Amino acid sequence: MIDPDMTDPVLVHCQAGRDAFFQRLSRYLACPSVSTDPAYREGMAEARAFLKTLLADFGFANFQELDGGIGGHPALFCEWNGAAGKPTLLVYGHYDVQPPDPLELWDSPPFEATERDGRLYARGISDDKGPSMIALEVLGAFLAVEGRLPVNVKILLEGEEETGSPSLPNILAKNKVLLTADAILSADGARWRADLPSVNVGSRGNGGFEITLRTADMDLHSGRYGGAVPNALHEMAALVASLHDGDSRVTVPGFYDGIEMPDAATRAALATLPFNGADWADDVGTCEKGEAGYATLERLWDRPTLEVNGLWGGYQGAGAKTIVPNEAHAKFTLRLVPGQDPHHIRKLVQDYLIRLCPRCVTLSIGGDRSWTKAYRVPPSHPLLLAAEAALTETLGSKPLRVRIGATLPLSDLVAEILGIDTVMFSFSTADERFHAPNEFLRLSAVDEGIAAWVTILRKVGAQSPDAYAAYRRT
Repeated sequence: MIDPDMTDPVLVHCQAGRDAFFQRLSRYLACPSVSTDPAYREGMAEARAFLKTLLADFGFANFQELDGGIGGHPALFCEWNGAAGKPTLLVYGHYDVQPPDPLELWDSPPFEATERDGRLYARGISDDKGPSMIALEVLGAFLAVEGRLPVNVKILLEGEEETGSPSLPNILAKNKVLLTADAILSADGARWRADLPSVNVGSRGNGGFEITLRTADMDLHSGRYGGAVPNALHEMAALVASLHDGDSRVTVPGFYDGIEMPDAATRAALATLPFNGADWADDVGTCEKGEAGYATLERLWDRPTLEVNGLWGGYQGAGAKTIVPNEAHAKFTLRLVPGQDPHHIRKLVQDYLIRLCPRCVTLSIGGDRSWTKAYRVPPSHPLLLAAEAALTETLGSKPLRVRIGATLPLSDLVAEILGIDTVMFSFSTADERFHAPNEFLRLSAVDEGIAAWVTILRKVGAQSPDAYAAYRRT
């Protein structure tokens, strides 16, 4: 709970309206806004309608649905521009979520907020509906209590983050004037650990695609053809296995060329962080494994990856079907680090797969997904300094600067297209079962997040827009 002795009127207002906040959050979570599955299109529209009504009631205006022109889900935009002479923040979140499957593994309905053991469970509660609602709640509280915000605020709520943000480049390019701001404060992202104040100063880049191998015109009888013709699943297994060596290094020639590793001081600081890799892996029922010569945090934050996300083909039903499958499929995701150009890496990997494809097997490539660079916040950026000061004041100790192994596509895209930087200010935590059944958010994170968002907005309001000018790219 927020300390009732706090004198900030906005915090007092949030304290008094805590039950109403959870009711609003529950209604938002009930919208089944799964962006990847067309069956949930109505749920996506329902989430947009909820957010538009909520933000209009708070006092925001100039609502627009920004379309990327490729048939995807639009982003929702609105703004409040009543703080003359103050910085302008673009506050970012996303309203889409991952599919809830497998449904049978949920202990409570995925689109019904359920509280137990100091946690709130639902799909999207931690990534990113819960953190976004914390930010929106604070913005609404400022307007309700003081009739104004400490800064100018533009809000961008994306509808395709969970599918790699395919429409976002076009949305940003088509609306550069509308989205002009001094910096982005993102409600998406995640805290490193719930028990340790931290601020994220970087993320890896991302990209993905899928391949299909075909070995014959049809599935073949395993008695008549088995052992005498290529088996698509055997060929796929061998191809996928060849992408890594015995030290878990990617075997694609040139994959590691040009990587910018942190300097000695940063690596030394990394070694001092309170982290036990064995315990971290044990928490999710596994063990540490990765590229030889690097500690777990280095593998997560500073080294690139090539992961197989799905592998399938042949007969999938009950019982047996004695065939030699003629098709096999695989999905890949890459996480990229500074010094790697996404499009160059994509070509290297795909060309390598084509070269390894054996005789009598055809390989096709598709399912290309949003390729973005790794991102680092400039270490003296005024919004980063405001975030650190807000967390220090709210949580009682200076936060550690950490990075995340995941990707926020927005960060790289806005740096290139809008010329501004992004600071992640989320109060979800990396262990809260993102994308998995029984996703949750700690209830304590709500109170910490509300207090921190109030504080950072006040601190940015005390800054001059000139402080941001040096960090804008032309």
